[in-house]
Amino acid sequence: MSVKAKKHLGQHFLTDESVAKNIADTLCLKGYEKVLEIGPGMGVLTKYLLEKPIETFVVEIDTESVAYLEENYKKLENHIISKDFLKYNLNEIFNNDQFAIIGNFPYNISTQIVFKTLEMRNQIPEFSGMFQKEVAQRICKKKGSKVYGILSVLTQAFYEAEYLFTVDEHVFDPPPRVKSGVLRLTRKENYHLPCDEKLFFSVVKQAFNQRRKTMRNSLKSMIHSDTLKEDVIFNLRPEQLSVEQFIELTQKIAADGV
Repeated sequence: MSVKAKKHLGQHFLTDESVAKNIADTLCLKGYEKVLEIGPGMGVLTKYLLEKPIETFVVEIDTESVAYLEENYKKLENHIISKDFLKYNLNEIFNNDQFAIIGNFPYNISTQIVFKTLEMRNQIPEFSGMFQKEVAQRICKKKGSKVYGILSVLTQAFYEAEYLFTVDEHVFDPPPRVKSGVLRLTRKENYHLPCDEKLFFSVVKQAFNQRRKTMRNSLKSMIHSDTLKEDVIFNLRPEQLSVEQFIELTQKIAADGV
């Protein structure tokens, strides 16, 4: 029995064992005793996770894949979550425990997976896996890059982001039309920002939604005083600001509104 890849689920099954092992080996296994794999399919990555000294859970929306895993991976008994990762309350399984996330992520929901991870950052010290190459690069790029954006800033505010290696199209069935990239996110020691985090998210999103404009124009609805308006930081465009500068900017906007 094998599972047929379903286009509407964004499935591209990894067929290269060495790539699967390399992805499993990106986990440092520090600060947690459990790992959750998203979208295991037929378990090419899962088998290498099960060899590690860690408790492995998988979450899979495809019932055909779930049946395949139940039949072929007895070690996963009671560890298969047959749910939609984006809608499922993970604390039904993990309570408030720390756990890592890994996977060969479906490209159509990969950025949403990152955003859910950021929401749960208190519990996720490590995250690694495979994305469409340009998405992986975008997450890891620093200021000054054309692809540096909302995803880069919000992720790097809480995690150290490393682009690890590129994966060619031919190691998948069916092959995607693009190359893939594997990254690792390691939660920062201090992952609580020294500013209003909700306001920080709003500032970053509003700035990049009009990325060709200077910050003075894109954020004008947030600037109240003339003094703040004259701050030189507003002469810059969003891709010129580091994560630290966005934090500093959020602090200034918060103080300005008082």
